[in-house]
Amino acid sequence: MKLNNLEELFVLELQDMYDAEKQIIKALPKMAKAATSEQLRTAFQEHLEQTEKQVERIEEVFRQFGQKAKTTTCDAMKGLVEEGKDILGASGDDATRDAGLIAAAQKVEHYEIASYGCLITWAQQLGRSDAADLLKETLSEEKETDARLTRLAEGILNPRAAASR
Repeated sequence: MKLNNLEELFVLELQDMYDAEKQIIKALPKMAKAATSEQLRTAFQEHLEQTEKQVERIEEVFRQFGQKAKTTTCDAMKGLVEEGKDILGASGDDATRDAGLIAAAQKVEHYEIASYGCLITWAQQLGRSDAADLLKETLSEEKETDARLTRLAEGILNPRAAASR
């Protein structure tokens, strides 16, 4: 692979995130189904709706850059989703499995937060505030989802899992 300029790097990372979001769209319904906590199930279902809108924003950013929306396999997300599958298939205490689902989901959120942060910075550097603004919307949603998952973990599910020794 040869990268000649920041715009090429930006497009490559955008393709990576396009694939990552599509992988997440496939994984979230399975996570919601596996969640035993109604609050966690709802969080996953609502984030699925957000993720579908995030994909539309990425497609708009591609258009703004005069590019066709296409994916490059996001191996990092593939690995994170695989790790999450281990939790999905686990038996045992429901609260403990839910705590594991939150951990798996937060790993995904942190990857997305880092990636969108880079994309926003590069879009700004390229003088593309239009793209940066769309990506900032997504970054804000990812941060809120992470915070919501933290509240669920710390306030409800981790204490339940700790109590089930």
